[in-house]
Amino acid sequence: MSDREVFILSARRTPIGKLFGVLKSVRPDDMSALVLHDLQEQTQFDPALVDEVIWGCANQAGEDNRNVGRMAVLLAGWPNEVPAVTVNRLCASSLEAVNLAARTIRCGDGDLLIAGGVESMTRAPWAMPKPIDNQPRGNVTMFDTALGWRFTNPLLAKRFPPEAMGETAENLAEKYPHITRDMQDEFAVRSHQNAVNAKEEFVSELIPVPIPQRKGEPLWIEEDE
Repeated sequence: MSDREVFILSARRTPIGKLFGVLKSVRPDDMSALVLHDLQEQTQFDPALVDEVIWGCANQAGEDNRNVGRMAVLLAGWPNEVPAVTVNRLCASSLEAVNLAARTIRCGDGDLLIAGGVESMTRAPWAMPKPIDNQPRGNVTMFDTALGWRFTNPLLAKRFPPEAMGETAENLAEKYPHITRDMQDEFAVRSHQNAVNAKEEFVSELIPVPIPQRKGEPLWIEEDE
């Protein structure tokens, strides 16, 4: 095991928007580039020294497809030589990016890495399958790629039913009856309290996002919606 220590030197993020909320007009690759550009301006490091950018993204079905981390590097104006990779562990994708970056430094494969992630459920597209014989016939199902299963493998579905989060919650309530509603409510309240406290403590990490208007100056989004 390497004895190299890993340090987080800076952390920046955009505000979080609601579904079809104030950030609906912002592409995920542009939002990622905004974070990278701001991070470089705030800390004044040379982007050419970055060994790797690791970006998490769970969807990757629309504007965030084809390695959105790499697109963000290019949109931020960083040198073409700076490599980037996008990882997917669904809801833990950005955490996986941070873990991979730390592990890379710990193993001695890099010294300066940028880790983060992006997601826009609002801008996730609809998708539909192609006819495999190039002869379209009959009805075709269109999928909303924002959430849940699509193009499900029937063999996998037999073993792991493609149930939504609500259905899964019902199943867990039956399987673990000792977890009461009061316990869940207490957990939820504590979670919200932690979020409020964190918002106050880490407000300096927020990056204002400009939203162009039809007339006049852009609208600046400066806090979570």
